[in-house]
This record gives sequence, C-alpha cells and structure tokens, in this order.
Amino acid sequence: METKSKETTALAKQIATALLQIGAVHLRPDQPFTWTSGIKSPIYCDNRVTMSYPAVRRKIVDGFVSVIRSRFPDAELIAGTATAGIPHAAWVAERMDLPMIYVRDKAKGHGRQNQIEGVLAPGQKAVVIEDLISTGGSSYKAAQTIQAEGGIVLGVTAIFTYEFPKAEALFHEAGLEMITLSSYTALLEAAREMKVITAEQERLLAAWSEAPETFYE
Repeated sequence: METKSKETTALAKQIATALLQIGAVHLRPDQPFTWTSGIKSPIYCDNRVTMSYPAVRRKIVDGFVSVIRSRFPDAELIAGTATAGIPHAAWVAERMDLPMIYVRDKAKGHGRQNQIEGVLAPGQKAVVIEDLISTGGSSYKAAQTIQAEGGIVLGVTAIFTYEFPKAEALFHEAGLEMITLSSYTALLEAAREMKVITAEQERLLAAWSEAPETFYE
C-alpha cells in the first residue's frame, strides 16, 4: 500500500471534515441506508453537495490539480465520469488549461449514440475524475471506454474512497493507478474529533468496512 505524506494525510482529514460539515456525508450506523447495489450501509456520501460550497470545491480542485501534476504530469486530457464527476473535471480542466471529455455509463440511445462526449484524440493521455470509489466499477468502466476509443488512461482520481479491498484489487489487476483525496479512514477520524459519533458507533462503522456486503444481514 502506498505510504502517504503528512500533507496528503492532512488534506484527507480536511476534506473529510468539510464533507461532514456541509452534509455531503451522513453517518447512520444504527439505521443503515440501502445503496442501489443492495448493500446496507451506515454511510451515505453525496459529493454533489460540494458544488454549492465554493471554498470546499476549491480545496477539492486544488487537491486534484496537485495529484495530477505530481503523479500524472504527462496528462493531456481530463475525463469526468457522468454525472457526479463532471463538474469537478470541468473545474480541474479549466484550472490546468487542458481539454475535457466526459464518459457516460452507456451510449446514448439516439443521435450519434455517443458514450464519450467531447473530443478524444487517438493516443491522448487522460486522467479520470470520479466523485467517489465504492466497488470501483463505474470508474473502471469509464477507463475501459476511453481505452477502447484509442485513449490512454494514466490513472483514476476521486474525492473519496470507501477503501473496499474489492476496488483496490480491481484497479491493481487492471494496472490502473487509483488515487483519492480522502478516505473512509480519514472520515472516521474526523467524525470522532467532531464528536458526531459515539465510540460504539465508531466501532460499528469500522467493522462494517471489513464486510460491507454481509454486515447487516
């Protein structure tokens, strides 16, 4: 596992704290949410909320730009995942003066039936921006789509990760680097310091992350 610097660890905590403060993250270990996948989860993360908070979105964009410049300096194109990754990809592309595309989860059923919107040149080196990583399937699929259309994916970046081993294994097997600005670990630490969860709730939240698909059965 990659060793994180004090700077990246501090940023992860700052972003996690901000997500809690603006209500982008809700923690409910005693009354779990049900995800679209059917997984019962004590956490609901909606990073779309960050669009409405300029200071938070600037911090996120700063983080993405720093990651791309340091880890993917050859990036020629910013690719957002539809729909939640689009606004952050747009802000990053503007800041870095790079072209942008976005990738639909499936091709349109009308018109030119595009799955990629914008211009992707053959051999163009792209970085994918996602809002969050759970199982990793959507961003992995977006990367595959770009590669199938002749692009080169340097890596995948996201605001937040649940740190599921399944996602890490998926990207590892695909040979894709995945970097996130914040994480479930940082979130629990921030929630503890903000006193928005009890010690018992923290224990439940930590235990869920080890077996998310079966914990509430």
